[in-house]
Amino acid sequence: MKITVTVAICTHNRAKDTGEAIESALNQSFPKEEIEIVVIDNRSTDNTVEVVNNLRLRHGSKIRYIFEDTLGLSVARNRAIREARGKYILFLDDDALASNEWVCNIVDVFESDSAIGCVGGKIEPIWENKEPDWIPQEYRSVFTILDYSSEVMEMPTPAIPYGANVAFRLSVFDHIKPFREDLGRVGTNLLSSEESELIARLREGYKVYYTPFAPVKHKIAKERTTKKWFLKRMFWQGVSDAVKRKDKSSIAILKHTIRMFQAILSSILTIFHFKTFIRQVVKICYRNGSLVGILRYNGRG
Repeated sequence: MKITVTVAICTHNRAKDTGEAIESALNQSFPKEEIEIVVIDNRSTDNTVEVVNNLRLRHGSKIRYIFEDTLGLSVARNRAIREARGKYILFLDDDALASNEWVCNIVDVFESDSAIGCVGGKIEPIWENKEPDWIPQEYRSVFTILDYSSEVMEMPTPAIPYGANVAFRLSVFDHIKPFREDLGRVGTNLLSSEESELIARLREGYKVYYTPFAPVKHKIAKERTTKKWFLKRMFWQGVSDAVKRKDKSSIAILKHTIRMFQAILSSILTIFHFKTFIRQVVKICYRNGSLVGILRYNGRG
């Protein structure tokens, strides 16, 4: 029987969550014999291998376990692409749970048009603690939440699917390079933008679509709902954007420096208006990260 779909779960030290993600991928309405699940264990030091092997004993060779010693989310995703045997590769975060119709509805979109190279789906949050009321609405996406449309539709630039629920026609990687390995999380750093960079290149030859009918639920741990984590994430977004652009110019350094000091001044003036104040602090962290990205990651510091 041919393999139509490779579900790729890349994980680092989330054994329990990984087991639950695998279980959700097993519980699909799509023909089970056409699905393989590839788990890329990115140098975990917990009991991930034991959890996966216990599931393999119950469900057989449809689950494949691969240890990837080089730390990095993009490295792990690229390993999954090399190992995949399906026509389509569906990435599911290790802390996400796929709905029963997830695979079926992703495949339906791909099969509607051979020019579609990437499909993303809805991502609904599962808050370990309640959602903080201080998060500015425009930054909710930082928590990997996506509700783009109530119908299947093409996503125009700059809109993109998010990595917790994104799929690719595997053959696109015969024509374009996969994820940039200088982007994406490595250990505890929060470097990102690997998906947006890849999808920007993919758009040169393929369409990008969204479907609300293939949702996943994404767990948001309580430590990610603190102001400290949120501001750290915004700092790393600045680093990521600078690395993605590979901008080493003095003009870029001057621009980010000026805007950072403008935000510092604005934060002082709005200190008693909390939501306005937090927006200015976000800008400070982002511009600071952009400067670090230019100076350190582009070899000037």
